[in-house]
Amino acid sequence: MKAKRVYTYSDPLNDDFAGTNIKTCHVGKEFCYIRTSLLWRVASFLVYYIIALPIVWLVAKLYLGLKFENRSALRKLHGKGFFLYGNHTQILDAFIPPLAGFPKRSYIIAGPDVVSIPGIKHLVMMLGALPIPTYLPALRGLLNAISVRCSQCACIAVYPEAHIWPFYTGIRPFPDTAFRYPVSENVPAIAMVTTYRKRKGLFRFFKRPGMTVSFSEAMFPDPSLAPRVAQAELRNRVFTFMETTAGEKNQVCYVRYEYVPKKEEIK
Repeated sequence: MKAKRVYTYSDPLNDDFAGTNIKTCHVGKEFCYIRTSLLWRVASFLVYYIIALPIVWLVAKLYLGLKFENRSALRKLHGKGFFLYGNHTQILDAFIPPLAGFPKRSYIIAGPDVVSIPGIKHLVMMLGALPIPTYLPALRGLLNAISVRCSQCACIAVYPEAHIWPFYTGIRPFPDTAFRYPVSENVPAIAMVTTYRKRKGLFRFFKRPGMTVSFSEAMFPDPSLAPRVAQAELRNRVFTFMETTAGEKNQVCYVRYEYVPKKEEIK
C-alpha cells in the first residue's frame, strides 16, 4: 500500500501529530480522581458497560478493523490488576484497553487534555480517564488512584510514547518513568503493539488499513532489583517486545514519516 500522507518530524520524543489543539486545563491537588457516591458509581457503570462498550466495539471492529492476538495473556491475570503499555498511533487508541480487558474495568493514564474538553470532563472520568497532573506536587492524587484501581484488579493502560503519530509503524523511544507503577504496586505489565495490515473480504474497500493489537505474556518486575533499576529493566523488556513485534507484523505503510533536523542541528 502506497503511503497516503507524509509527516516530517525533528523530535521523536515530543513531536505530536494529533491535531487536536486543545487548551489544557489545570489538574492540581484539588482534582478528584475517585468518586465514591452511589449515584456516581451507578452512572459510571451504566455509561461504561451499557452505553460506551457496545459503541466502542462497533467502531473498533467496523471502522478500525481491530483484531487481537494473544488476548489470552490478559485473561490469565484473573483476580489481579495489571498495566498495559502500548504504542500510540491513533486518537481512538483509548478504545483498545476496554475491549481487551473486558470484563475488567479499564483505566487509561493520559495527559490533562482528556479532561480539558468543555462539557465532557465527567464523562471521560466515568469512562476511566486518569489524567496526569499539570505540576509535580499534585502527583500524589494520581498515585493514590492507581493504587486503588490496582487493588480492584483493574486493567490500567499507559501509552509511554505520550504523543500520537497516526499509523506509525515503528516504536519511538520512551523513558522508564511510567514503569514505576507496576514496580511500586507489585503487579505485572503486558506490552501491547498496534500494527497495520491490509483489509480483506467485505472490508477490502476501506482505504485505511486494519489494526492488529498483539499482547505479550505478563512481565513481572524483578523483586531482586532496587525499585529504580527494576523499572528501567521492565521498560527494556517491554520496549524489546514492542520493537520486535512492530518489525515483524506491520504489513502496510499508510503514512510515511521523514526526519528533518532542526535548524540548530544543521549549523
